[in-house]
Formats: sequence, structure tokens, C-alpha cells
Amino acid sequence: MSQHAYLRIADDLRQRIIEGRLAPGDRVPSRHELAREHGVSDRVAVEAVRLLVAEGYVESRTGSGTFVRRRPEVKRLTRSWYRAHGRADSPFRADMVAQGRTGTWRSASDAGEATPGVAERLGIAEGDPVMVTRYIFLADGQPVMLSTSWEPLKLTRGTPVMLPEEGPYAGAGVVTRMRAIGQEVSLASEVVSARAVLADEAGRLDEPMGSIVMVVQRTYSGERPVETADIVVPVDRYELEYTIQVE
Repeated sequence: MSQHAYLRIADDLRQRIIEGRLAPGDRVPSRHELAREHGVSDRVAVEAVRLLVAEGYVESRTGSGTFVRRRPEVKRLTRSWYRAHGRADSPFRADMVAQGRTGTWRSASDAGEATPGVAERLGIAEGDPVMVTRYIFLADGQPVMLSTSWEPLKLTRGTPVMLPEEGPYAGAGVVTRMRAIGQEVSLASEVVSARAVLADEAGRLDEPMGSIVMVVQRTYSGERPVETADIVVPVDRYELEYTIQVE
């Protein structure tokens, strides 16, 4: 019963925050106040508040109490991937320019082996060699999203585009890079899901543990899949807008 009680109290506080009845910067009722209000022990009330701290809704300040966390303004990321055709630039950078922001990224590439999931998405065998590139994307110097990209080395090995961020096509985007080696991209498919942030992701994105992130599984294909990626976006700072060209 006590477990159900702390979840019920946490949900009540969460609802107040979402509805604006507890605004950013407001002090959350103390454990004694919550215990009286809900007819539970102080311990149960403390567990409810701890859950909201872990989820990033509130923050504890030593000697002052617990307060509703001030969340950054939600920005929009436009998923207009078809616009990449004919561009010599990254779709991310183009979207940031359209928003009046500066888009940059850091990356590191290493050869690896395809996991079962990656192999299925790329249409290759498990264990086949792939180039793995890990990115952190920034807008005006602030983390926006993470991405891990996989490309079949059977396709790119020994070509000028083997390393996505080095050589004559560095940073040009998948469509332009693949066109340079005779691979025309005609389809970009995305599957969107959500989950709790992982510890490494939380550190790189400056997000609290317990936060929820969107995960976009994107695959670029032509006659065959040429690249697949997992894109991780914090839901408390960004929303996705999909723009679809109608033929």
C-alpha cells in the first residue's frame, strides 16, 4: 500500500506541475505537509518527492526545500529530410540556420561490427564490418541531440567518404556523401519511440537521470540501405516537427 501511496502522491504533484498549478520556481509542499494532506508517513512523502527529483520535475536545495525545476524553452527540430537532396550541406546545419541559430557538432568514428539490430536495418549480416560514428549536435553551443550512425564498410571502405567527418565530403550529409560514390538515396525512413535517458546520454546532454528522451531510428536507402542511425533528443527541450513533401 505504501508503494502505491508514494506513486499516487508523485502523480498528484506531477499533475500540478504539468497544469501550472505549481509553476517553475515554486516551492513544493514539505514532506510533513504532503504526509498530512495524503494521510501517509513522512517516509512515503519523501519517496514521492525523490521520484520527481529523479524525473527532473523538481530540484532539492540544501536548507531551502524542494522547488519546481525551471525548464528550458522548448525548441523545434524540423525533420525535413527530403530537403537534403541537392544540398551540399548537413540537414541539421540547414535547419539551425533557418531558425537563426548556429549548428555545430562533434564526432568520433571507429570501425566496428554490426549488432543484430543494426544488421537488420542495413540488410547485412550480424558481425559485418561497419563504420560507427558518434555525434553530439549543438545549437549555439548547447547540446541538442546525440546520434550514433552506422554505415556498411563493404560499401564505403577505400572511398573518399569512408570517414563521415573527414576528407573532401566531411560534414556534407549522408545524401551528398553517398551520391559521391554512386549511391543515390531515394528514401529516408524514421521510427520514433521514447525511453528513459541512459547515464552516458544524461551526462552528454546535461539532462538529469530519469528524464525521457525521444529516439529516432533513421535509415537512408536507395537500391539498398546505406546508413542507419539512432538519434536521441531530450523531450523537455525539443519537439519534432515532420514536414512531408506531397507529390
